[in-house]
Amino acid sequence: MRVALRGLDPRNADKVAGHLVAAGTLLDEDPEASLAHARAARDRASRVAAVREAVGVAAYYAGDYAEAAREIRAYRRMSGDTAYRAVLADCERAQGRPDVALRLVAEALAENPDPEETVELRIVEAGVRLDLDEAPAARLVLEGALGGRPDPQSLEGADPLRLRLASAYADLLEVQGETALAMEWLTAIAAADPEDLTGAVDRLGIEFTDMDDEDIDGDDPDRYDDARSDDDAQDEATAGGEATAGGEATSGGSGHDDENLPAQPETVEELPEDDHGLGRSFDEDVEAEVAELLGESDPAAATDAADLEQSDGEAADQQH
Repeated sequence: MRVALRGLDPRNADKVAGHLVAAGTLLDEDPEASLAHARAARDRASRVAAVREAVGVAAYYAGDYAEAAREIRAYRRMSGDTAYRAVLADCERAQGRPDVALRLVAEALAENPDPEETVELRIVEAGVRLDLDEAPAARLVLEGALGGRPDPQSLEGADPLRLRLASAYADLLEVQGETALAMEWLTAIAAADPEDLTGAVDRLGIEFTDMDDEDIDGDDPDRYDDARSDDDAQDEATAGGEATAGGEATSGGSGHDDENLPAQPETVEELPEDDHGLGRSFDEDVEAEVAELLGESDPAAATDAADLEQSDGEAADQQH
C-alpha cells in the first residue's frame, strides 16, 4: 500500500492515507463513518487496489452488501488476490441470491482454502441452507465441520476457529428450538473463550467485576486479625469519647458542640491527567499512523515525540 500511495501526488497521498487510517480505526465502532472515510479515499484514488479493498470491507460491515461485493470484486481484479470468497458468498446470500452464494462456496472449497477461510465458507453455507428452509442440511454442514456428532465438552482448550464454528452451531440450535442444548453450547464456548471473542459471555449475560489482589487474597489470616483489632480499638475509642462527653455534661462543663466548629475544607487528591496513557486525541493518532503508512516516521519515534511535546506543554503551564 505504501508503494501505491507514493505513486500519488504527495498532498493527495496524505489525504488518502488519512481517510484509510480513519476507516480502519472506525470499522468496528462506527461502520457508517468508516465507510464514509473509505469512499472519500476512493474519490481521490479509485485506481489503488487497497483503497477499493477498504471500501469493500467497510461497506460489508455497514451492511451495504451490493457495494461491498462490487468493491471487493474490483479489488480482486486489480490485485490478483483471491481472498474474500466467503465475504462475496455472504454478500450474494444477503442480496437474496442463494444459488450464486452456494456456487461461490463450492468453487472456493474445491481449491482447498486455508482453515480460516474454510470455516468462514462453511458458516456461510449453513446460513444459506437456513435461508432455503433446509435446517437439517445446515446442521449437517456445521456438524461435519466440527468433526461429526459434536460434544460441547470437547471445546475445552479449543482454538478460535473451532469456537467460531461452535458459536454458529449454537445459533442454529436456538433457531431450531433446542434452547437448552444451545445454552449448553454457549456455556461451553464461554468457558473456553475467556476473552469473549465469540460474544458468548455477553449473550449469556455474564458480567465480570474487577477486584484488587488484596480483595481476593484469602491466604493471609493475619489480615483479618488486624482488621478485627482495628475495629476493637475504634470501638473502645468511641466508647471512651462518649463517656467523657457525658461527664462534662453532668458537671456543667463548657464543651463546644460539633455544630459550632468551623468546617474543615475537604482535601481532594489531584489525579494525573494522563495516567492511562491515552492523552493524544483521535486526530493526532490518525496523523501518526498516516506518517507511518507513508513511511515518513518510525512508530516508536512518533510516540516519543508526542510524549516529549506533552511534557514540554506541562512544563510551560507550570512556569505560568
